[in-house]
Amino acid sequence: MSRRLHQLIGAVVGLSALVLAGCAAPTEDSNDATTTAGGAVSATQATSAEDFGGMEELVAAAEAEGKLNIIALPPDWANYGEIIDAFQATYDIVIDSAQPDASSQEEINAADQLAGTDRAPDVFDLGQSVALANTDMFAPYKVETWDTIPDVFKDPDGVWVNDYGGFMSIGYDSAKVPAITALDDLLGEGFRGMVALNGDPTQAGAAFSGVMMASIARGGSADDIAPGVAFFKELNDAGNFLPVDPTPATIESGQTPVVIDWDYLNASLAKNLPTWTVVVPENATVAGYYFQAINTDAPHPAAARLWQEFLFSDEGQNLWLKGGARPVRADAMAEAGTIDQGLFDALPVVAGDPVIPTPDQTATAAAYLAENWAMVVG
Repeated sequence: MSRRLHQLIGAVVGLSALVLAGCAAPTEDSNDATTTAGGAVSATQATSAEDFGGMEELVAAAEAEGKLNIIALPPDWANYGEIIDAFQATYDIVIDSAQPDASSQEEINAADQLAGTDRAPDVFDLGQSVALANTDMFAPYKVETWDTIPDVFKDPDGVWVNDYGGFMSIGYDSAKVPAITALDDLLGEGFRGMVALNGDPTQAGAAFSGVMMASIARGGSADDIAPGVAFFKELNDAGNFLPVDPTPATIESGQTPVVIDWDYLNASLAKNLPTWTVVVPENATVAGYYFQAINTDAPHPAAARLWQEFLFSDEGQNLWLKGGARPVRADAMAEAGTIDQGLFDALPVVAGDPVIPTPDQTATAAAYLAENWAMVVG
């Protein structure tokens, strides 16, 4: 059966039952941490715009900081380039974008290494397994649109919030390889040294979900990722697995003519490569959302909170939609008439019931990958 975002949300909510039973302008304190009016609540402790006295005061505090550090956000990933430009055009804040091609785990590593400095990342955008393993690094915050985000897509205390999602897919250059209709096609002779996975599945959310997709296709489940690891070992033994992290440059040059990645990332490549084709295997429909969070050690805590407000505003959500991703607030925005309906209706139709791993299933799969992925690439 075909599904767009509102049907995907319904499936996730069903699964969730298994796992979820008036102030003056800001000032600066002695530690250069922005405080709300009167210093009652520091920006590092603010859990909503109300703690600043409202959105105007939050904007003033963020612009006083004047900077926002982001990490691992490639401009061609879910339209982040336009999102970054729009934020800077709206506010008097300069964005410092570091390591745009880093993995989720490398985001956490950078935060650890740069802790206490003004270069530490202010915010995170993480795959589920890495996010859930590092929640002690996240500062709780609830954006003004909090009530329009489905409960299953957010921590009840605001520690993390899902931001955008999609389906795992296979993208390929039809001018260089045979047509692909199923995952097992990749084991054929026509794919020798051509199949790339977007990252290391022990560190990157997209790669993790790629292995999960392979597991589902091979008779596994969200509770059992082992068949997915076995598939990639078979792919590697056949000489078809290419241990190269794909980028638009490697794809357009032909170095990585087959890429397992999120559908919105694969779909975006067709703009510059008309022969690029995207397939979501019917027998392995794996969906997932990324996690947005604020670094507890954010050197620009007010700007970090304003960034969240922007991302979860109608404007920010529509900008993700423009990038082909499925924004988490899409249902509420569609009901309110604030979604870009043309872009929403143009989302690819996906066949099959989506598999969406729960946090417990993700933790179990991540532990298995940590112990067994080496046998694929070792």
